[in-house]
Amino acid sequence: MGVPLRQVDAFTREAFSGNPAGVCMLGEPRPDAWMQHVAAEMNLSETAFLVPEGDGFRLRWFTPTVEVELCGHATLASAHVLWEDGELAPRQEARFHTQSGLLTARQAGELIELDFPAKPTEATPVPAGLAEALGVEPLECARSHFDLLALFAAEEDVRRLAPDFAALRRLPVRGLIVTAPADDASYDFVSRFFAPAVGVDEDPVTGSAHCALAPFWAARLGKEAMVGFQASPRGGVVRVRVAGDRVRLGGTAVTVFRGELLA
Repeated sequence: MGVPLRQVDAFTREAFSGNPAGVCMLGEPRPDAWMQHVAAEMNLSETAFLVPEGDGFRLRWFTPTVEVELCGHATLASAHVLWEDGELAPRQEARFHTQSGLLTARQAGELIELDFPAKPTEATPVPAGLAEALGVEPLECARSHFDLLALFAAEEDVRRLAPDFAALRRLPVRGLIVTAPADDASYDFVSRFFAPAVGVDEDPVTGSAHCALAPFWAARLGKEAMVGFQASPRGGVVRVRVAGDRVRLGGTAVTVFRGELLA
């Protein structure tokens, strides 16, 4: 009998947009090498692996090349699958035991809301070579636990970036968040996320990056609740709310296919 496998588009209301994630439901733990092979086969920015554990599920995330400590869109996709497949009752909280501690998800109207750790940033000098890698000098830079954040003056500056990924791969961080104020009044800020060092040149919609973006923009805008648009070619909307040392990430998800992994 095969292993249930889903592909879910997260942080979107429509299929073929947002960020696709693999969700693999396991009855028991599998070797790390096997999970990495599956993630490479799926060739998505992340594939999530869930195993029942205690009051919830052990959750791990793999890019095509490495395991990561925190992933928002694949957690959103995992919660969506648990409710859709009846693994959890409607409105029952999803509890995930992860490398980043206990993460939870709940249904909030039509949204799924994730409870994630905030990853505040500290100002840092613009690294040597970053302007050349991006083709434009950022206004300022900041560093979070995982990533480097580069601020730009205008949304168009973020949208038109065509980075040198080989140069970005040499940065000593998981990835680079680029961000600017939004032109559209429906959103507070826009962003993109590049992570070639972990096998993802551009991630379509990055929940974990919003753990840094939320406190960054809250301090500048004087708002706790905001809406971010990730301006990748696929695009996606992330609703954020800063709550002390936590960030609530809200979004929707759509299952694209269901199948079985036979290998």
